[in-house]
Amino acid sequence: MKYVVIFKAKVKQLDPEYFQTAQHLRDKALSQFNCKQFESIAENGFEIALSYWDSLEDIQAWHKDAEHQTAQGIGKEKWYESFSVEICEVLRRYP
Repeated sequence: MKYVVIFKAKVKQLDPEYFQTAQHLRDKALSQFNCKQFESIAENGFEIALSYWDSLEDIQAWHKDAEHQTAQGIGKEKWYESFSVEICEVLRRYP
């Protein structure tokens, strides 16, 4: 895995729609967009999600996906007070 996308958010309010949408999009990224691994944690009003990818092209295709774009809009309006996304190159990985 050459790249990691780091999503960090300050949570406003998560509801059942959020959890259903998040699971669906996670499955879609893994099965249709070549995401290699996905992990997330939420605690004390913050969420961090890490997704691992082999190419910037796959990351860009995922970013442009219509369902993903719709969920981002809902997230801005409803689920998150703020969020940021960082794309980093993985130089080394230790077990």
